Amino acid sequence: MTRIRVLVGDTELSATLDDSAAARDFASMLPLDLTLSDFHGIEKVADLGRKLDDSEAPRAYEPKAGDITQYRPWGNLAIFYKPFQSSAGLLRLGAFDGPIDALLQNGEFPVRIEAAD
Repeated sequence: MTRIRVLVGDTELSATLDDSAAARDFASMLPLDLTLSDFHGIEKVADLGRKLDDSEAPRAYEPKAGDITQYRPWGNLAIFYKPFQSSAGLLRLGAFDGPIDALLQNGEFPVRIEAAD
């Protein structure tokens, strides 16, 4: 499992990526500078630019608050701050290790995601 940090302004959030093909593919893209925006009042999303390796992934996933995912049909990163129903095409990458309050901002805002080691 790979440890990452998500920098939101002066706040550093830690997260752990799963041991999966998709998570390893995501880790290979780091560091990433992204712009997050709100989607349906349950998740923060950003364009990743490409779909990740989903060769080992189940068809659907039921996200929990703090989960880091990719929505395969659109290829976007989706960070859930509220739980949601099982969704076809949702690919879990990992989860935050603690509170994610720094992500609960209005409008668009920049973040940097990088390897922690």
